[in-house]
Formats: sequence, structure tokens, C-alpha cells
Amino acid sequence: MKKGFLIFIAAATLVACKNTSGKTGSATEDSVSAAQKEKALTDSANFTTAVWVDSTFKDIGKVKKGQVVEIPFTIKNTGDKPLVIASVNPGCGCTLGEKPEKPILPGEEGKVVAKFNSEGQSEGSHTKNMVVHANTKPFTESVLNFKVEVVN
Repeated sequence: MKKGFLIFIAAATLVACKNTSGKTGSATEDSVSAAQKEKALTDSANFTTAVWVDSTFKDIGKVKKGQVVEIPFTIKNTGDKPLVIASVNPGCGCTLGEKPEKPILPGEEGKVVAKFNSEGQSEGSHTKNMVVHANTKPFTESVLNFKVEVVN
């Protein structure tokens, strides 16, 4: 009885491992894994070129205190390798950064979005930034800036 139970547990474990590895494989096809991000940023053979279509600076104008605004920045892959945006690091806690999870193919565009929360910000002009890390040459970092005027 014990032997049969142990065989059943061993078989169930093997089946579960096969199912899990299959699911993980399909998930990484849609998004970039940590290892792929690291390789893209460190292996210069994977570097590509890109341009920020609109600008790396945007003046948003007046924002009411307590309002959350989204500031999209469009990037175009002008190279011949997939563009991998590994991370977006905002300069302060009032801003969140969103990046594309999938690589941007050559000739295509993607968006990096800053979400600025004016709650708790003093009235007046504020300039904020985000640092984007990607497999781009000649530099792997780009700084995106935006300016807002918080009003009551």
C-alpha cells in the first residue's frame, strides 16, 4: 500500500513538473524574461538603434492638485535587432513608469508612459524625469523629462 502511494506521488510530481515547464515556456514567448533583458543590455551584438519620436521632453501645462496624468513617450526601433526596454526608473515616488513588455521589432514603435500623481505636490512648477534602460547604442540609457504646473 505504501509503495503504491509513493509511486502515485512520484508520478503526480513528474506530471506537475511537465505542466509547469510548458506553461512557463509559453509565458516567456509573450514577454521578456530577466535573463533576456540582462543579455540584451550586456551583449553588444544585440544592440539596436532607436529614436524618441515626439521628444524626450514634454511640457504638460497645468494639472489640478490630486489629478493623475499620463505622459506617453513614443520610441521607434530604427535598427535591425529587437528593441528590449529592460526597465523604466522614475526619479521620484510621485511618478510611475510603464514600458512595453514585448520587444519592439525593427521598424515598429512602442510607448513608455509616465504616470504623474499630483496628490501631495506643492503648487507651482515641477520638472520630473525617468531613466529608460534599453539595448540601444551608443548609450543604453535615455532620460525622459516632463514639466507640469500644479494648480489648486
